[in-house]
Amino acid sequence: MKQPLTVTCPTCKAPVEWGPQSPHRPFCSERCKLIDLGAWAAEEHAIPGENLEDELFSGDLPPRDH
Repeated sequence: MKQPLTVTCPTCKAPVEWGPQSPHRPFCSERCKLIDLGAWAAEEHAIPGENLEDELFSGDLPPRDH
């Protein structure tokens, strides 16, 4: 019989079985899921890329045609 896939909870590092018995996967619980969501909302996590906000306010963009 095949062993179930186990991942590590990104928040608390607890092992989580990947399957229907773990509805919050990859998190171990609703609490860990909400902690991670709060970190994204507080901008503690970010996806690397160009900062578009700086371009929008710097005046470097050409005028828009209406």
